[in-house]
Amino acid sequence: MPLELLTLRTPADFARALAADARAGLTRRPKSLPPKYFYDARGSELFEAITRLPEYYLTRAETSILERCADELVGLARPRELVEIGAGYSRKTQLLLTALGRHGGKRFVPIDVSPAALSAAGARLAASHPWLEIVGVVGDFEHDLARIPRSGPRLVCFLGSTFGNFAAEERVPFLRAVRAMLEGQDRFLLGVDLEKTPARLHAAYNDARGVTADFNKNVIAVLARELSGEIDPEAFAHRAFYDPVRARIEMRLVALQRIEAHLARLDLALEFDPGEELHTEISCKFRREVVAECFRGAGLVLERWLTDEPGDFALALGRPA
Repeated sequence: MPLELLTLRTPADFARALAADARAGLTRRPKSLPPKYFYDARGSELFEAITRLPEYYLTRAETSILERCADELVGLARPRELVEIGAGYSRKTQLLLTALGRHGGKRFVPIDVSPAALSAAGARLAASHPWLEIVGVVGDFEHDLARIPRSGPRLVCFLGSTFGNFAAEERVPFLRAVRAMLEGQDRFLLGVDLEKTPARLHAAYNDARGVTADFNKNVIAVLARELSGEIDPEAFAHRAFYDPVRARIEMRLVALQRIEAHLARLDLALEFDPGEELHTEISCKFRREVVAECFRGAGLVLERWLTDEPGDFALALGRPA
C-alpha cells in the first residue's frame, strides 16, 4: 500500500524550534545543541552509513537479537499496529513487521523529523510488505507522541540507542510519555547499548573513515543553512570520548580557530574562541538494573531482557504496570 504521510510538525514548526534551541544553546557556556538537528536529509544518510561501519557494532548487535526474537516479542503483544519512535529508514524494523504480519497485524506508524527518511522507508517497505498500511508521521518524538493516531492494540518501539541521548533526569519523563501511549496488553520495546570497555566505545564513535566526524559537523551545515549564517564545518574538529563516571559517550565539536559568524535569522553574533567546544550529543550506556528502575518510575514493568550473544546490546520489553 502507498505511504500515507501525516504532518504534525511543518517546516515552519521545525524552523521555529531550531531558532529557539539555537538561541538558547549558543548563548550559554558551554555552547550546546540538541542532537535532533543532525538529522536533515544528509545527516540521515550519514547516520545510515555509520550503522554499516565495522567499528559501529550497535546495529549489527541489535539486528541479531531481532532475527532471533522478533516473533516472540510480537507474539506477546499480538498488536494490530507497530509504532516506531525515531524511525529513520526503519531497516531493522522490517524483521518486526514480518512477524507483525504473521500475527495478524496490519499497520506501521513510524515517527521521525525527516520526511525524506520516512518516504524512503515507506517506499521500500511497501514493496517488501505489500499488505502493510503505512502511516508516516512527521513529528518530534519529544513533544508529539500523544498526537499519534491509534488504530488498535499496539507495540511501540524505540530502537537503536537513541534513548541514550537522554540525560539521566530526562529518561523517566520521556518514558512516562510512552506509557501514556499504551493501553491494556500493549507493549513497549526499547533498544539500549550496554556498558563495555572504553576502547570499544571510543572506536565506535571515532571511526577510521571519519564518517562520524562528518555526521557531527553536519549540524554546523544545518545551522548555516537554516539560520542564514556563513560557518564552515571544517573550522571544527570532531571529539568523542567516554565518561566512565556517567557511563556515557560525549560528542563535541572543537573550534580550530577564532570563529565569528552572524546568524541573520536570529540577528545573533556567534563567536568561538580557539579550542572552545560545542556540545552536540551524549550516548549513555546501560545496565539492566538501570533500565528496570527507569521503567518502574514511568509505570512500566520490565517483562523481557534480551541481549546479543556477546552481551553488547539489549532489547527491553515493557508492559503497563
